[in-house]
Amino acid sequence: MKIVITGGSGFIGQKLTDFFLERGHELVVLTRKKVHKTEERLTYVNWMTEGSSPENEIKHADAIINLAGVSINKGRWDANHQKQIYESRMKATDELIRMINHFEKKPSVLINASAIGVYPASLHEVYTEGSIEAADDFLGRTVLDWEKKAGQVERMGIRPVFMRFGVVLGKEGGALPLMVLPYKLFAGGTVGSGEQWVSWVHVQDVIRAIDFALQNQRLRGPVNVTAPTPVRMKEFGKRIGTVLHRPHWLPVPSFVMKIVLGKKSALVLEGQYVVPAVLQKEEFEFTYPSLDDALRDLL
Repeated sequence: MKIVITGGSGFIGQKLTDFFLERGHELVVLTRKKVHKTEERLTYVNWMTEGSSPENEIKHADAIINLAGVSINKGRWDANHQKQIYESRMKATDELIRMINHFEKKPSVLINASAIGVYPASLHEVYTEGSIEAADDFLGRTVLDWEKKAGQVERMGIRPVFMRFGVVLGKEGGALPLMVLPYKLFAGGTVGSGEQWVSWVHVQDVIRAIDFALQNQRLRGPVNVTAPTPVRMKEFGKRIGTVLHRPHWLPVPSFVMKIVLGKKSALVLEGQYVVPAVLQKEEFEFTYPSLDDALRDLL
């Protein structure tokens, strides 16, 4: 299978590239870097730069995986950073749609990154892909607009899948390194009220879920990519402490997080209880359904 990946140099993109190469697929990674690098079954192609015409080099694709966009984990979410987060996703998806229109052979599926931030923060609600209430905030609006734009490929007969990632846990990136650091310094404790939900997922299950969506033609539209066992923030911290044999004792009040992170503090002070109902219905098996198993593997 010939797979085109955007955002291939990111935390998830790098692991996804290695995963597909191990399984014998042909990969094209779109990059803005001024280099043309080719390895066995792996080609890097410039895009979204002056004079680039990636569609002429690629010609066709069996599948496209769109992970492109400025990271929401960096910066303070001031007006300029929010604009970059939003526009990077819209522009990259517009460019993909333009490219697809020029392909000799259209891909059968577009797997587009998304986020559980589309759901409103709540201490009591349980969200599935069938939940219709959306968060009326920056992240919620960004996710909805991104999914709507990516969904335009359906008019071309392409199956769109929106992978709504939860809090992705991994050694080299994602949320875990920052969450673990205070515990390694013997300063770990409850963040905010501690009652907010953390709908987490091991990065290996993220990669496997993307592959599952690629192969399973019944998957279409939103797909929650979270482990089936969300926990509250207080419990999440305690389990980190247990695995690392460190104390869980120094609370971090909400106002401190707001001072340090600004508007981005919502990522840790608010949360949602999200269930991967679509994956469960299709009998996807999580390698790490338990937080304890995931933390032991990663820490």
